[in-house]
Amino acid sequence: MVITGSGQPQFITSTGTQNSSNAPLIENSDAGEIVVPDNSSWKNFFRYLGPGFLVSIAYIDPGNFETDLQAGAQFKYGLLWIILVASCAALVIQTMAANLGVVTGKHLAEHCRAEYPKVANIILWIIAEIAIVACDIPEVIGTAFALNMLFHIKVWIGVLLTGLSTLILLALQQYGIRKLEFLIAFLVFTIAACFFVELGYAKPDAKEVLDGLFVPQLKGSGSTGLAISLLGAMVMPHNLFLHSALVLSRKVPRSVRGINDACRFYMIESAIALTVAFLINVSVISVSGAVCSSSNLGAEDQKSCQSLDLNQASFLLKNVLGKWSSKLFAVALLASGQSSTITGTYAGQYVMQGFLDLRLKPWIRNMLTRSLAIVPSLIVAAIGGPNAAGELIIIASMILSFELPFALVPLLKFTSSKTKMGTHVNSIMLSAVTWIIGSFIMAINIYYIVSGFIKLLVHSHLNVVAKVFLGMLGFSGIAVYLAGIAYLVLRKNKKLSHLLSLTASENQQMANEQGNNGSLYSLPREDIVSMQLPQRTTPVNLD
Repeated sequence: MVITGSGQPQFITSTGTQNSSNAPLIENSDAGEIVVPDNSSWKNFFRYLGPGFLVSIAYIDPGNFETDLQAGAQFKYGLLWIILVASCAALVIQTMAANLGVVTGKHLAEHCRAEYPKVANIILWIIAEIAIVACDIPEVIGTAFALNMLFHIKVWIGVLLTGLSTLILLALQQYGIRKLEFLIAFLVFTIAACFFVELGYAKPDAKEVLDGLFVPQLKGSGSTGLAISLLGAMVMPHNLFLHSALVLSRKVPRSVRGINDACRFYMIESAIALTVAFLINVSVISVSGAVCSSSNLGAEDQKSCQSLDLNQASFLLKNVLGKWSSKLFAVALLASGQSSTITGTYAGQYVMQGFLDLRLKPWIRNMLTRSLAIVPSLIVAAIGGPNAAGELIIIASMILSFELPFALVPLLKFTSSKTKMGTHVNSIMLSAVTWIIGSFIMAINIYYIVSGFIKLLVHSHLNVVAKVFLGMLGFSGIAVYLAGIAYLVLRKNKKLSHLLSLTASENQQMANEQGNNGSLYSLPREDIVSMQLPQRTTPVNLD
């Protein structure tokens, strides 16, 4: 390690007789810093493991379970293709988010603050915060349902208790977030294993499942709205901010090879994590569809299938777990909700730090977001009961889908810009594919908004004057929504980003200036590390 005149350390790899493949994973006492050796080795892949799996938690949260269960109960396997399309889109989009952070050293929210004028920046920040609250609503209701199944607590009381569960979670975080995540992931994958085993009992028709996966269809009343909910529950706006920031916790070699390896390994990690999430979602829909369409279903279970939500879904696992089905399902649901709270807290920190250059203490940030999510959940649960609370999860997922363009379009613009990404800019083919994906998502949202609003006006019992006034108000809102998307799409990028990846000659020249033939490391973002991995504070010995 070399200390420059500014007092900042520059990490340099040795090119002497020391074998660089034996470089330690952590080169200092800070367990939050992971150093990747500057060599071509598959061992380096394990240094990059973490961000993709943390992000993938959001793909198996209570919102996903709720929409999956309803999709299977109402349309059998007809909406499986949405899961396939959304998973493929998620892999491409999450990989781009990771590349943006690795190549530029800044995450998506910071790029937005640097690129857009103040008013547009504030609007994007508000939209991002609303998305985080909308993401937290399923966690609140899912936790309340879990407490109801475990301890027979009323749902609205369980909603209030979610604030307490958040404080407990934050208290446990000081013992190392990785240990807590491992425990939560174990519990979540336990319920996933149960659904995999239940597939053997439910015996879904393989031909019908494949037909649902690869033949796009939207049949039946409400299929479009549920498809949008599935899409919103899979590809979430806050995940784009989160992934582009989490990758900044590594010390990546500041060389063409180092940056290329980082981008490739993060893509592989994301592919593995999202494949697991995809299989879980497919299994939940398949089990729900097979069980609820069975001719041997009892009267009580048939009634549950008509309005299936998280609070009633445990009967699907009776073949596997028997009388323990509701208890274990509740434990996994509780784990799913609380693990998703972690991603929401981190995303909220990065969004606030990126857009406003402002940070709050984690417990303040978490309680603020959770309080905003508790209010609508409490009102709906108290007035409408569990069924209405389940519907709120679907609405929250739809909100996420509608807000996705305001995070997705900037990401597509930034990663397709040579002034920001240099030689790592998206290829023409990748840019075309991503813009097709983005256009598809936006087209579905716009179609649903317009068709749904027109249907509302036509079938309402309001007088003509009220319909005209409501129509003007509604279509003005739709016009503003479209204008906002058009602004982001058509606006040209103006800010030049400092690239972390240097050419071979630039890398060699900088290394020679430092008096060493090795390549430099990019310093990890200390603010990202401290937000990602809170540690217990240890007393300092002053003697």
